[in-house]
Amino acid sequence: MSQQIITRFPPSPTGYLHLGGARTAVFNWLYARHTRGRFVLRIEDTDMQRSTKESVDAIFEALDWLGIDWDEGPYFQSQRFDIYKEYINRLIQSGHAYYCTCTPEAVDRMREAAKARGDKPRYDGTCREKNQQWQEGAVVRFKSPLSGNTVVEDIIRGDIAFSNTELDDFIIARSDGSPMYNLAVVVDDITMNINTIIRGDDHISNTPKQILLYQALGAAVPDFGHVPMVLGPDKSRLSKRHGAMSVTAYRDMGYHPDAMVNFLVRLGWSHGDQEFFTRDELIEKFNLEHIGRSAGVFNPEKLLALNAEHIRNAPAQALAGHLMPFLKEKGISAAADDYLYGVIETLKPRSKTFVEMADGAEFYFVDKPAYDEKAAAKFLKSDLLPPMKQLTEAVAALGDFSEKNLEEIFKQVMETAGLGFGKIAQPVRVALTGKTVSPGIFEMMLALGRDRVIARLNDAVSFMARQSG
Repeated sequence: MSQQIITRFPPSPTGYLHLGGARTAVFNWLYARHTRGRFVLRIEDTDMQRSTKESVDAIFEALDWLGIDWDEGPYFQSQRFDIYKEYINRLIQSGHAYYCTCTPEAVDRMREAAKARGDKPRYDGTCREKNQQWQEGAVVRFKSPLSGNTVVEDIIRGDIAFSNTELDDFIIARSDGSPMYNLAVVVDDITMNINTIIRGDDHISNTPKQILLYQALGAAVPDFGHVPMVLGPDKSRLSKRHGAMSVTAYRDMGYHPDAMVNFLVRLGWSHGDQEFFTRDELIEKFNLEHIGRSAGVFNPEKLLALNAEHIRNAPAQALAGHLMPFLKEKGISAAADDYLYGVIETLKPRSKTFVEMADGAEFYFVDKPAYDEKAAAKFLKSDLLPPMKQLTEAVAALGDFSEKNLEEIFKQVMETAGLGFGKIAQPVRVALTGKTVSPGIFEMMLALGRDRVIARLNDAVSFMARQSG
């Protein structure tokens, strides 16, 4: 039986979750779901100065919005110092690590001397064979091999060999006993049984050090896959000037989480020429073989187009929960009921975001629409009063308020008045919405419902009668 895949996402809570981090989370989550494996969430908060509770909460909020759930965790590195201490001691006892009492100034001088010789600036191993006991101010260094190569067998990039002469005896514990990043990560991955690590290629330089730590601790080395970074449209590193905000900023701008997940996955992974994926399709099709080696380019227009497509393709019931906060911002208290679902159906084809959809929905929820001045002057004129009266009376007399019957009424009024469809439809549109642009006239009337339509038509007839008076 093959080993169950266990992946992880380990953000540092020093700010909001941005697109690059979100993509890493999505890749690991999808791979775990695709393989029926497990996905672990770990908060790497050993940087006490920069880590904040607000950032932790923001990360949870972003993952929740993206629909990324975890099977284990969240673990907090700040609560695991005893475990790290145990592993640091184990490395010292096995001869793979040692106490170093060289001052930072002395290490700086070693590095400067190496640079002057044309060598790589590094620690020169002064304390390596001294077998010192702990003393105040001592750090713990890992005893790196002095020759040979450490090979990263990368699932995405292929094998990458690092000469061990390039790695100095790196610090694994600070003078206050707290663990360094590479040590904490390896211990976490060992104790959490992580066997697959998908992360940004900015971590590649850490990987040989981590592999040496796994080997020194007698643990299996996980499978590594380093994904290229996300670039802005100008091919420079993605930044705020490209529109790269926190993930939740996109939520607040009216994006659909499924569109964001779809977009993030396509920043580096492909399945033929397919661009649009539902969440279930991504879980079914995602693999590591089709993650590309070239950087993904952030394209805000593509994200917006994908968002519009996800809105068009989703059932109204699934969109209601996303739309309601935007309606609430406009002072509209809407319930997730058949009326709202009907409204959404009329707006889906013409809404790129939930902000646009909320704007378009406003007229459905007011008692009386305010007429746009120019629209009223052009279409609610006294000479159109007779056909509007006839149409209003016919709608009020309808037994069955259906699209077929509404179409029939429009035909009768057009024949009687000798007017084309637009000459009748535009006054009706202004009467019902206050504006000249709206969803299709019949679908909109059905969504508004018989009573609202009759009330608004009667208001318009009264308005037009006053204009002629």
